[in-house]
Amino acid sequence: MHKQQLVIDIIAALQQKLVIAHSSTQTAIDAATDDQTVSEHKYDTLALEAAYLAHGQAMRVQECEHELSVMRNLTLRCFTDCAIAVGAYVEVEDEFEVSKHFFIAPCSGGLEVLSQQQQVYLLTVLSPLGKALKGKQEGDEVIVKIGDHSKVYQVVTVS
Repeated sequence: MHKQQLVIDIIAALQQKLVIAHSSTQTAIDAATDDQTVSEHKYDTLALEAAYLAHGQAMRVQECEHELSVMRNLTLRCFTDCAIAVGAYVEVEDEFEVSKHFFIAPCSGGLEVLSQQQQVYLLTVLSPLGKALKGKQEGDEVIVKIGDHSKVYQVVTVS
């Protein structure tokens, strides 16, 4: 996996997320300022709710812009023979030999990106699997416990 191309694909996905957030914000602002939302009596809270939604959407835009900035400024390095940390591309196999591909990212955990015909999931070191992978190396076994279920992974590739 060429990590530079992966980061380019992640940035493209984050830019699309930002476009959607801007659109949602504008829709919420339009709803909050529409003549139809003017309060007719003291219990009519439609305008207030629309204003809260517009504020929340504006905060989402700021978060998307921050994530974009962080990913654009991420310095990539090779993790061959190194412990897994932010910036590592990791391939793991579960006990059924099913492979999953992860990029340990500084933000945007949970984002899925198709890059170089491979589905890659972004993990942060704050997630249960990200915590378990942090500090591991190629060949190590990782056990992730979520609730009362445990899942075992073998670290196949780190780069």
